[in-house]
Amino acid sequence: MFSTLYSSILPILPKKYPGKVQFLFRQQIQPWHPSSTLVHEAGAAVLRLAPDKFWAFSAKLFEQQKQYFDVHVVREVRNDTYKRLGKLAGEVGVSEKDVYGLLEVPDKEGDDGSANVGNKVTDDVKLMVKANRLTGVHVTPTVLFNGVVENSISSSFTAQQWEEWLDKNVK
Repeated sequence: MFSTLYSSILPILPKKYPGKVQFLFRQQIQPWHPSSTLVHEAGAAVLRLAPDKFWAFSAKLFEQQKQYFDVHVVREVRNDTYKRLGKLAGEVGVSEKDVYGLLEVPDKEGDDGSANVGNKVTDDVKLMVKANRLTGVHVTPTVLFNGVVENSISSSFTAQQWEEWLDKNVK
């Protein structure tokens, strides 16, 4: 769905539906895939550092998503996965070093003895999860139209189906 939206639908919106349609890409972590948290944290880091690069980073990540699937990260140290995600962000013009700086998890306890400290985008991820829970999002992809879950749109929607749906529903 992302590829169809990114390459075929988003480019036509300003001319076909000026001021009428806005797409918000809300990340939805899939906890049954542990690496899902890591890639979504990388998205949060890019949003913080260069919001204008988020869509390009997401496109790059979708292109290379298989490299971050369970079997490809299971033997990798978490911070090493973050380094790879930082490099990926670098490919779309976001500072690899700055992305990694937001993602890195310290390997020492805090001065107060805290050991489950997360990273510098942990609070961003908590807000993502809360927002999705409040709107009833549990799986990906989930499409909301005017704030309501729209179950008629599936992940296999073609560009033509998107255009037909938009023509019918956008007034």
